Amino acid sequence: MRAVIQRVSQAAVVVDKKTAAEIKKGLLIFLCVCSDDNQKDLEYLAKKIANMRIFTDQNGKFNLSVKDIGGSCIVVSQFTLAADTKKGNRPSFFYAAEPKKAKDFYEKFIAILNDQYRIPTQGGVFAAHMDVSLTNDGPVTIFIDSKINIQ
Repeated sequence: MRAVIQRVSQAAVVVDKKTAAEIKKGLLIFLCVCSDDNQKDLEYLAKKIANMRIFTDQNGKFNLSVKDIGGSCIVVSQFTLAADTKKGNRPSFFYAAEPKKAKDFYEKFIAILNDQYRIPTQGGVFAAHMDVSLTNDGPVTIFIDSKINIQ
């Protein structure tokens, strides 16, 4: 699984001119499920993001997680993070999971953040065309790939 995490002071997802998700301070997470991902990848990524200390404490140090600050998350399905750009000018999405698996893992990821880590988490609309707006706080943007990071 791959994710791009952005620390935000606000974010929203709009589909067909209707707000599907909206948060104040927290994380906007673009999530990609790859064809070879499994439960271990899912659990690793949820735990890593829930506990990642990318919010500043009173001394300006990255010592607080989204849980610590009482923040929220929006998770947006983003199969394009699986892009292979080695050949030609058109990316290949061969490594992206098929839609049924991707939707299942996407929904489980949101549920884990909500239920296990108690972080208020909303989702975009899976496989929809979404307009995503955000104010990146910092800016702080981090990329995580479970295949690279799982020991």
